[in-house]
This record gives sequence, structure tokens and C-alpha cells, in this order.
Amino acid sequence: MSYSISQVKWQQAAPLLKNIREKVFVCERRIPKNIEFDHGDRTAYHMLVCDDKSQEPIATGRISPQGEISRIAVVMGYRSEEIDKFIIQGLFRIARELALKEVFISSPLDKVDYFANHDFYPIGSVYMVAGMPKQRMACTITKAALHAKKAKYYFTH
Repeated sequence: MSYSISQVKWQQAAPLLKNIREKVFVCERRIPKNIEFDHGDRTAYHMLVCDDKSQEPIATGRISPQGEISRIAVVMGYRSEEIDKFIIQGLFRIARELALKEVFISSPLDKVDYFANHDFYPIGSVYMVAGMPKQRMACTITKAALHAKKAKYYFTH
């Protein structure tokens, strides 16, 4: 299989990005639309992956100008393809272009140890998003980029 991955702007690619995120977060994960689609979409840098054969959008992720990585989603039929790694590598490239020193994620509590094993460390206390407990975690961009090829980041909301 072959894929096309590109950096896109929300203003031009919103229908494609929404399609993926609705399938993964709204339908599968039952996250309310008003939480899934927020003001961060307009200012974030987005990655979009499309299947070259079908031309269907199959994966996305975003990074804020401050380094918050979120909304990484891969549609169900493509999760065994490790497409998340391409998204993460693209987001880390953007972080380096922005000269960011660190990247951040909102980790589900049950994934904190996983991210800690990939050089992320907790910041602050646990908080709730859409009824799910989360922990903000950070990692220097140099350490994060080292783990990009072997890490799995599906469903990072």
C-alpha cells in the first residue's frame, strides 16, 4: 500500500480532517462533537494521510504553535499499517521548524507509563476532558524524535 502525507491548513482541509476525526473520536470513542472540534483547529498545524489507491483520507494529527500534539487518529482499517509514525514524524518536523524545545500531550491515565517509557514526563495534576482523566506530559523535541519510529500514538485526543 502507498500513502500520501501532507501538511494542511484547517481552512482548506477541514472536511477531510473532520471525516477522519468523526469516525475515530466521535463514533468510536464517543467524544462529543463540541469537544472534538475546538478553536485549536484553526491555529494548529495539521497532517493528513490519504490512501493513494482509494484517495480516501485515513489519518490525521495536529500540533499547536506552542507544541501541544493532539487529535492523532487513524481510521480502523489502517491501524495495522503504522501510519501513526508518519504523522508523528511530520508533527515533530513542524515542531523543529517552529524551533520548539518541547512537545506536549494529554495522556489518558492508563497510558502515562507508556509515554513515560518514551521520555515524556508528567506536568501538573490530573484533569478531566470529556469525562476521561488525563495527565499533561512533555518531552524535549530531541528525545521525542528519537522515539518517533517505534512509538504508537493512536487515539491521542
